[in-house]
Amino acid sequence: MTISSSLNAGVTGLNVNASKLAAISDNISNSKTYGYKRADVDFSSVALTSREGAYTSGGVRATAFRQVDSQGSLSTTTNSLDIAIGGKGMLPVTPISAIDNNNGTGNLPLQLVTTGSFKPDSNGVVRTQSGMVLLGWAADANGNIPSQSRDSVSGLVPVEIQYNQFAANRTDAISLGVNLPATSTQPGAPGTPFSIGIEYYDNLGAAQTLDATFTPSVPPAGTQNQWNMVLTDSDSGGAVVGDFTVLFDATSASGGAIASVNTNGPATASYDLTTGLASIQVNGGPIDIEIGIPGTSSHLTQLSASFSPTSVTKNGSAVGSLVAVEIDENGYINALYDTGYSNVIYQVPLASVANPNGLNSLDNQSFGVSPDSGPFYLWDAGDGPTGSTIGFAREESTTDIAGELTQLIQTQRAYSSNAKVIQTVDEMLQETTNIKR
Repeated sequence: MTISSSLNAGVTGLNVNASKLAAISDNISNSKTYGYKRADVDFSSVALTSREGAYTSGGVRATAFRQVDSQGSLSTTTNSLDIAIGGKGMLPVTPISAIDNNNGTGNLPLQLVTTGSFKPDSNGVVRTQSGMVLLGWAADANGNIPSQSRDSVSGLVPVEIQYNQFAANRTDAISLGVNLPATSTQPGAPGTPFSIGIEYYDNLGAAQTLDATFTPSVPPAGTQNQWNMVLTDSDSGGAVVGDFTVLFDATSASGGAIASVNTNGPATASYDLTTGLASIQVNGGPIDIEIGIPGTSSHLTQLSASFSPTSVTKNGSAVGSLVAVEIDENGYINALYDTGYSNVIYQVPLASVANPNGLNSLDNQSFGVSPDSGPFYLWDAGDGPTGSTIGFAREESTTDIAGELTQLIQTQRAYSSNAKVIQTVDEMLQETTNIKR
């Protein structure tokens, strides 16, 4: 009898609206949960073959899913490792329990989140309060990220930060801006050398001194515009680490600029005229000193004025303690030291899948890759389809309370209507039963 199919349709109506109510309840209860993605339920009809002159009701079925590709608004925070994403992409994480059970014996299980409030725990592992550990690629001692596989988790490791660590940054580049007096190379000049001490930092963060001595060549007649630049290193016991002959231009077009540079020794010293770098070797390694390209007057110059160091700068820093960490828009986590030195220690990639809404929903606003989502690919933040990583920010829930309450009323009415159908069918069946009496 088609009346029984009516009863079945009413029962399925109650079931799907109960599922809809469950999704609405989840959404409302997580309206203030950071990173929560709204759940929804789609209804689809079920068609059964009907006999001629009669209609058979198939009812309705429900399909639940999460709108993972939707993005909530961002709110600012005071924690530098509160991370949100300005666009598509998801952060790679793993449960802290997986690290405890792994013992470095294999790849960690990958889960994905769109935001998280991360902080180092007592062991330095960067994680959320709910136990989701941030994963990234570790940088080498120079802050460079080695080449990594983009379609596997083989290179991802838990991000660890120890605030009681120290670091030093050796000096490997110096910019030397000095004006040499042109009058010192004229006949009758006393030939007095001029010196300047340049502080730099060795591999251990200790301060060393590089002395640069400029001696003019005094001709018996005319002007030679030539100087001898000798570099000695305190860390090498005052040994000569660079000896260069610098000739300056005296023409109207490039007066005072370097004309040429010749290297006199030692064998480890050199000069590159295309970059203007004089390279020397000290105990801690090579140092490039920018003295200028021939034809330019941005560094070493010879003008009729007094000896004047115009600009002497260097990189590197003394030993400093870690005071903060921050993540930039490209996913690089930078360690900041109290000496002003900063260094990249990790890069956090962003994962992308073909169908974000096909991801499996897991606890703690995290998701897992599934056949419906397609495989993941790890991008540099800001590249490809992914957005940038944003520190001091969290993504809010995508739940719209007003919209959920509207759907709540509609679902309640739909549920009551289906219950009325069942009640009506029951009354009709009772009438059928009474006919036989």
